[in-house]
Amino acid sequence: MSNTFKSIPILIGTCLTLASCATASFSKYKGVGRIKQYEIRSGQVPDSFDGFRIAFASDFHYESRFDSKRLEGGVRALQATDADILLLGGDYRGREGGDMEELFTALARVKTPYGTYAVMGNHEQGESDSLVRRAMAHTGVRLLEHQTDTLRKGNEYILLCGIRNPFDLKRNGISPTLSLRAEDFVVMLVHTPDYVEDTDVSNTDLALAGHTHGGQISLFKRWTPAHFSKYGNRFLTGLKHNSQGIPIIITNGLGTSRKDIRLFTPSEVVLVILRRK
Repeated sequence: MSNTFKSIPILIGTCLTLASCATASFSKYKGVGRIKQYEIRSGQVPDSFDGFRIAFASDFHYESRFDSKRLEGGVRALQATDADILLLGGDYRGREGGDMEELFTALARVKTPYGTYAVMGNHEQGESDSLVRRAMAHTGVRLLEHQTDTLRKGNEYILLCGIRNPFDLKRNGISPTLSLRAEDFVVMLVHTPDYVEDTDVSNTDLALAGHTHGGQISLFKRWTPAHFSKYGNRFLTGLKHNSQGIPIIITNGLGTSRKDIRLFTPSEVVLVILRRK
């Protein structure tokens, strides 16, 4: 099935709360099924960050279904978001391998005022971990592993927190957001949405995650036979909330694993626009 579509805007979501809304358009970029856009409104967003644009991509699994023939389309889709910052959510290398220098050199063409930040996924192990770290270092990607960085505009700022191996809760089960101030606007970047439910992530205002692939095959946009999350389909895709009410945006990602197929779960890049409420 082709991942190339005409660029026809369609509404695929409604305002889920008074503070958030999601829309998507079919993508004209080969290898990207859609560009999904969210608006997140919060009184904690500083005035100077009203309209701040976050591009988010995850689960490349390069080369899987997302291969060298589709890489150019992925880059162009990310460029088209006209983002202020690019965030990468992990799982960069496919099970059969993939040239990480090629992937990250291509992603480096997505120029944003605040650069590119990333976390690792569960596929970054052994040789893959080393290759990804090396490619990130060569291309200027800032890897956040249980670290927080400050994004400034004049005297105002928001905080970006990245989580190290969210599957190892014995080592990483204490969220770095606990040491942050409740009044600051904090974006958490984490590979799996389960982490946002497994741990106390207080002071987080928005979490961005991947890992689920939207199930790759889904029925009625709600159910999938795949089990990428221990919470079943609760955090399958889209804008969800953990038990604390913290919003989590979960992307379908770009690549595939296990089976090289997608059905009713288009590959996607995400654009998040922050608005002051």
